[in-house]
Amino acid sequence: MSITLRVFTDLAQNAIDPRLYGNFIEHLGRAVYTGIYEPGHPEADARGFRQDVLKLIHELDVPMVRYPGGNFVSAYDWEDGVGPAAQRPRRLDYAWGVTETNQFGTNEFMEWCKAAKTEPMMAFNLGTRGIDAARQLVEYCNAPAGSKFGDLRKAHGYAEPHAVRTWCLGNEMDGPWQTGRKTAVEYGRLANETANALRQFDPKLELIACGSSGPLMPEFPDWERVVLEHCYANVDALSIHLYVREDGHKSLADYLACPAQMEHQIRDVLAACDFVKAKQRHKKTMMLSFDEWNVWDMAKGNETFARWATAPRQLENIYTFADALVVAGMLLVLLRHSGRVRYACMAQLVNVIAPIMTSPGGAAWRQTIFHPLRQASRHGRGVLLPSHLTGASSSDTPTHGPSPDVEALATRDGDHVSVFILHRGQTAPAALTLRLDDGASRWRVVGHEVLANPGDVHAVNTEQAPETVAPRQVTDTHVAPDGTVSLSLPPLSWHVLRLAPAGA
Repeated sequence: MSITLRVFTDLAQNAIDPRLYGNFIEHLGRAVYTGIYEPGHPEADARGFRQDVLKLIHELDVPMVRYPGGNFVSAYDWEDGVGPAAQRPRRLDYAWGVTETNQFGTNEFMEWCKAAKTEPMMAFNLGTRGIDAARQLVEYCNAPAGSKFGDLRKAHGYAEPHAVRTWCLGNEMDGPWQTGRKTAVEYGRLANETANALRQFDPKLELIACGSSGPLMPEFPDWERVVLEHCYANVDALSIHLYVREDGHKSLADYLACPAQMEHQIRDVLAACDFVKAKQRHKKTMMLSFDEWNVWDMAKGNETFARWATAPRQLENIYTFADALVVAGMLLVLLRHSGRVRYACMAQLVNVIAPIMTSPGGAAWRQTIFHPLRQASRHGRGVLLPSHLTGASSSDTPTHGPSPDVEALATRDGDHVSVFILHRGQTAPAALTLRLDDGASRWRVVGHEVLANPGDVHAVNTEQAPETVAPRQVTDTHVAPDGTVSLSLPPLSWHVLRLAPAGA
């Protein structure tokens, strides 16, 4: 049976918030130190920001970065990371068993965001601290000079407010690993009262409450219901986290199907959100912030280090071609649900389960998962288009049930249409016909990138061989006279097509 993808280019299913392609920098491992910040590196500027890393971040076109955690934030005193660097204390970080030097803090992050052409998503410590510390940090970042914390920021060299609009009310507060873990009732009340105080300062802030740490947590999704019953009126979104891994899956096909976990989790959390909306008669619809997601094999990438070391190697997963296909599948899930997922953050940006790797004093390079993230971020903007895929076969997987061998969707940004296609089949090419519903003969293909099996599904990119897994440009993809595009999809491949009006 032939596969047909019909795309309705003159309709819009929903707008896509650009922050769907956000990322995350935590004070963990080498994400900050020798990641984005390495004074003395040959590529570092006067502020210590690695320009080679910034170049790759610009390539990703990252719209938003979450900071400073993560588990780190739940015992973080933000005051330790501001003021003269020589006077900042060294602190023990219980979350990761390391020493934090605080040489990079709030103001450095704000400067780095400007250099990275991104906006900040800041997180509060609601583990060991609470409302007072949260409102003081907001005032430090956003209040004008002439107030206590505005003047403190000015004294630190930043007269103008940072104008941070998006804030996370803690992190994974149901996790037994979290400093200051709370019950759903305790957290829901604290989140509500913190949000209420912050709205007294600025009602336009965008506030995100903590959902459960993941779908395997014992209270999921009842945690979501209880928390929102306390704070629904005062928050804009609920956070959602998921990490997947190859270990434990029965086969490659089983692993490639694991983005289904993300699909199911989003649907379950939305059900809890909408239940509270109906129960409490709210008019607004709760959005989601998928502010931690990625492939993460927790058994890998943990080098031995002395307890209380400074910026040791931690969670430095090396990603395979198969991992890149899984990330591509997760991006399709996020796009499909972009009507309700307003923010999303791949965790993390550099070195720590990251698309970018660096060598201290040396090079920076793209991991395999960099490529689908770059393509989606740069081309998956604007609006999600209605589309209909027929004729695709499915494979039965022991963990996730029937999994489609081919998935696809399309977006439109101005005059340009992007089509994203994932072929999970392992043995044979798939023939796909693309039809654009408004007279496809008006269109022409302006780009076709393919990320295909390099011969080993476990192939990786390294400092010595950084292009082992990389997309290639296809130059012979064209719109036929009947307005269709015929594609032969190699086994295990990811495709991004770009189309523009024929006369443009």
